[in-house]
Amino acid sequence: MNHHQTSRRNGSRMLAALLLAALACSAVAAATCESLAELKLPNTTITLAQSVAAGAFAPSGSAAAPYKDLPAFCRVAGVIKPSNDSDIKFEVWLPAANWNGKFHGIGNGGFAGSISYTGLAPAVARGFATASTDTGHSGGNAVWALNHPEKIVDYGYRAIHEMTEKAKLIIKAFYGAAPKRSYFASCSNGGRQALMEAQRYPNDYDGIIAGAPANDFTHILTGFAWNMKNTLADPASYISARKLKAIETAVLAACDARDGVKDGVLDDPTKCGFDPATLLCKGEETDECLNSKQIAALKQIYAGPRDAKGKLIIPGFTPGGETGPGGWAGWITGATPTAAQQFFFSTQAFKNMVYNDANWDFKTFDLERDGKVAQEKLAPVLNATDPNLKAFQARGGKLILYHGWNDAALPPVNTINYVQSVAAKLGPKQTDSFVRLFMAPGVQHCAGGPGPDTFGQAVNNNHTDAQHDLTLALERWVEEGVAPAQVIATKRVNGQVQRTRPLCAYPQIARYKGSGSTDDAANFSCVTEPKRK
Repeated sequence: MNHHQTSRRNGSRMLAALLLAALACSAVAAATCESLAELKLPNTTITLAQSVAAGAFAPSGSAAAPYKDLPAFCRVAGVIKPSNDSDIKFEVWLPAANWNGKFHGIGNGGFAGSISYTGLAPAVARGFATASTDTGHSGGNAVWALNHPEKIVDYGYRAIHEMTEKAKLIIKAFYGAAPKRSYFASCSNGGRQALMEAQRYPNDYDGIIAGAPANDFTHILTGFAWNMKNTLADPASYISARKLKAIETAVLAACDARDGVKDGVLDDPTKCGFDPATLLCKGEETDECLNSKQIAALKQIYAGPRDAKGKLIIPGFTPGGETGPGGWAGWITGATPTAAQQFFFSTQAFKNMVYNDANWDFKTFDLERDGKVAQEKLAPVLNATDPNLKAFQARGGKLILYHGWNDAALPPVNTINYVQSVAAKLGPKQTDSFVRLFMAPGVQHCAGGPGPDTFGQAVNNNHTDAQHDLTLALERWVEEGVAPAQVIATKRVNGQVQRTRPLCAYPQIARYKGSGSTDDAANFSCVTEPKRK
């Protein structure tokens, strides 16, 4: 081939490349935001397709401040009806410019019931096309589920999958290209949704973050009801919120220094071995001690419920995180006995999902009978406990889980047990190739508590370092093949950094090197210690 032939061929290739680029640009520009209102999708009605100017979004009843720095985006809203009783509302936000080519699915806490604008906003600000759903109903309780089994299916798993499928079609219509990568990150019930996606719909997402997952839903609600019965059936067993400080103080006095740093945080509370009997009142009962029935109830909360054969139904709650805004008063003991009786997670689920009886009374709860009914009726729809993630692994998916050791809403050890079940199913080496778990000392439910509780999850727009942000660490793992060995968590007080500490990939734990500030992550290293008993 001579020089002129080579030049002609190179010129032809360049012309072809230019034509392809022009066609791609034309495809991207073909769909305006407003034209998406006419988009036809299966079982779906588009109700809104609207261009939103930079900083102009302000949802009804909400302050504009969290949204004032948003870029211009295309806002699409719709309703999906996969069944005759479905009414799944969703929104998709698409950056008007500088789309990063990726999709970010947003999850829901509790019983869902609303679209998460506070989740959509930071995702679109980071350049993602993003979507959120109310999972098929409005409101934060479970009254909607009474005699509506299809709505329970939507809440259980169908709505997130439907939202994901429709969002990807809308993205492709708007940009002229499907997302190159798709991610999902959420906590609590959103963590359950995350694991449900990995288990049921392994092709939906390339990378998933499941925070404090309520994945063993039926056993978790059974555990809540069991705790209520133990603390409230006999007035003498009730542990008032005023006593929680004495309990936590005694726990920390017994165990805080065992990890080498006395900082008000237990690095692994399962190794504490605290005996509640040390708090027995020696004379008149006060807020600084417990009576014998309260001690018995406290032991049961720590231990977790067991069936008639002695098998643990759900792990108990760990010691050391009893106080604070996200502590036991909000989830286990209540501020008052009356408040404790209204704990929505258990009472709402048994009334509206298990028995379809709005008058169900927790005082009638029987661990064996009611736990069995809940398991038989709801586990196939609500539980995300399947350890077989082989399909998700095979398509290159990566999964990061995290859980705060001070969580008073969902037992931290439950998440460890799930990861270990995956390792038992697929093998430790295979599991390690696509799963990472980070346990967060001193962190309550999803956030809060005395420990460093900020480590990303698509809410910290100022983070640019994958070492400080789980979402960036996940993207790096998916896109570059670099598995995260640790992330740096930060504790802020009044906006000021108080402490940083590494969160280590389980079963490793952060240990102080012996010199330098114990508030600086640089002075800690990740080490492997003996396994939990």
